Amino acid sequence: MAYEDQSLLLKYDTLLFDLDDTLYPLSTGFSKECTNNIQEYMVQRLGIQESKVSQLNQELYKNYGTSMAGLKAIGYDFDNDEYHSFVHGRLPYEKLKPDHVLRSLLQSLPFRKVIFSNADKAHVAKTLSKLGLEDCFERIVCFETLNRTTSDHKIGSETLEIFESDNGQMLPKTPIVCKPFEDAFEQAFKLADIHPQRTIFFDDSIRNIQTGKQMGLRTVLVGKSNRISGADYVVESIHNMKEALPELWEANRSESETRKYTGNVSIETSVTA
Repeated sequence: MAYEDQSLLLKYDTLLFDLDDTLYPLSTGFSKECTNNIQEYMVQRLGIQESKVSQLNQELYKNYGTSMAGLKAIGYDFDNDEYHSFVHGRLPYEKLKPDHVLRSLLQSLPFRKVIFSNADKAHVAKTLSKLGLEDCFERIVCFETLNRTTSDHKIGSETLEIFESDNGQMLPKTPIVCKPFEDAFEQAFKLADIHPQRTIFFDDSIRNIQTGKQMGLRTVLVGKSNRISGADYVVESIHNMKEALPELWEANRSESETRKYTGNVSIETSVTA
């Protein structure tokens, strides 16, 4: 029956998911809690003036993808695990509840599923456990897997490297590998054996989505309602993934049907894009 549906199964073999504010909604409040924890860390552990931390944190996030990456770039040396424990370890994980709807959606798809997060492995593991999704993913790419050699890196102990930001500024380069930069995607592809042209990428960050698109991924922007450049699909919630990409489920159903009989009629699949 559906040659087109069968080709979809061959076209895609991996679903690549961000974690925070993607697999659970922004309304959970974790993003705001993280920002508060980061700013507290900057004041309490790094000695930065409280009146300056909000603006500095925003600038670092904008230029470096994560506040941690920015702090390392401008000369602050601190223990990665301590930082993550302070920023993520104090989050109110009790706010996260098992998501049976998402679990059912993920388990109904015959594709490899991989987590791609800037967060540390402890946070990723705890979040997935609280959501009831800990056994839904084949591989997790996170801070530790992207940054295997940064723990002993000392800023200032070697020649300072410079890179050009999106707005043309010349800035010190960070030793941290993270989204939205291409080297993070390249490492993720290598670590998880991902072929970008055969992968659908879900993320709530516009910058991550745009880099993903440039790297050859099919992209789904989560948590928004308006299309932006670089996003092939937009969904207000990860629960809407079946509405945006119904052909993935149709392809799966058609594959089982074709085991029973063979037909020659192709069908058109509707895509919300």
